[in-house]
Amino acid sequence: MHTVGLILQLLRPNASMARLAALLLLPVLIESVFSISFFLPVNSRKCLREEIHKDVLVTGEYEIGEQPNTKTNLKITDSSSHTLYSKEDATKGKFAFTTEDYDMFEVCFESKSPMGTGRVPDQLINLDMKHGVEAKNYEEIAKVEKLKPLEVELRRLEDLSESIVNDFAYMKKREEEMRDTNESTNTRVLYFSIFSMCCLIGLATWQVFYLRRFFKAKKLIE
Repeated sequence: MHTVGLILQLLRPNASMARLAALLLLPVLIESVFSISFFLPVNSRKCLREEIHKDVLVTGEYEIGEQPNTKTNLKITDSSSHTLYSKEDATKGKFAFTTEDYDMFEVCFESKSPMGTGRVPDQLINLDMKHGVEAKNYEEIAKVEKLKPLEVELRRLEDLSESIVNDFAYMKKREEEMRDTNESTNTRVLYFSIFSMCCLIGLATWQVFYLRRFFKAKKLIE
């Protein structure tokens, strides 16, 4: 949070600096926006997957092209098959949910029609998903808290900075976990190598004594 405070202190005197910071952080904002359009054949199912961090607000808006005698269902689930949003015979709408844990989320569209494939044109589906900072409605926040445009931009940058700090913290945690795993694996490999060498040395020693007794029994050696 010290980083966020420093950014705010630097940006308050000058609106142009706020806009410059927004441009510098634009690539991070783009990663929080997911828009796609595709055609869904009749009697088929298509799913889109995305990994999202814990405690992140996710919003989305979808629009499905209408086709006669065709019903399209929308379902959003996590890796444990928990349903986060479900809509039967969906045509157009919005959805929102907050993630409870870092997970892989799946958005599925399924088309059903009594008519066979090829008799009905494919449906055009438009999906726009946002999460994190981009999912927040800063216009509503500005109205409720009576913020000026520059203050809204500063709030947006503050939230974005906090999101970046959280991402780096998560990456650091994953790096530590991977390092611990590598060290544990290396230790196990070392112990296994030592055990294998001891077994080979023991087996070789046993073979020498066994062959020595065998040759003595056959009176081949004294």
